[in-house]
Amino acid sequence: MRHFFSRHQPPVHINRGLIAGIGGLVAIAAIGALTGLVGHPMLMAPFGASCVLIFSVTASPLSQPANVVGGHFVATLVGLVLRSVFPNEWWAVAIAVGAAIALMAALRITHPPAGANPLVVFAADPGFEFLLFPVLTGSLILVAVGALFHRFAKVEYPLARKPA
Repeated sequence: MRHFFSRHQPPVHINRGLIAGIGGLVAIAAIGALTGLVGHPMLMAPFGASCVLIFSVTASPLSQPANVVGGHFVATLVGLVLRSVFPNEWWAVAIAVGAAIALMAALRITHPPAGANPLVVFAADPGFEFLLFPVLTGSLILVAVGALFHRFAKVEYPLARKPA
C-alpha cells in the first residue's frame, strides 16, 4: 500500500518551484488581461492545469506546444460536436471525455488538462466560437509565454525534435 503514497517525482530546488509559479502567474495574467481587450472571456480552468505542465514539467511530451494547442483544440471540438448531438446528461459528458482522450491519443497530442474541456463545454454550453476564444487563442498565448519565459530562465522549451 505504501507505493500508492510514494513520490516518484524527483526533488525540485525551491528556486525552480518559485520560477514555475511565476511563469504560471505571468501566463494566466496575460490571458486575463486580454479578456478586457477582446471582449470575450479568455480564461478557463484547464489553462491553470496547462500552466503546471508548461512551467513545472517542461521536458514532458505532454507539455509541448503541439500537445497544449492541439490537445485543447481537439478535446474542445469533440465536446462541442457531441454537445450539439447529445443532451446535457452525465453519460453524454462521459462519452465526450472518453472520445477526446481517445482522439488525442490517436493524434499523439495528449494533453491531460484538455481532458476537462468537454466538461467545460457541457457545463457552459458555448457556441463553436469557443474554439477561437478562449481555446485556440488562450492555448497559443500559454505556449508563447512559456517559450519566452523559459528562454529567459535558460530552460529548453519547447524540446528540440529528436532525429528519427
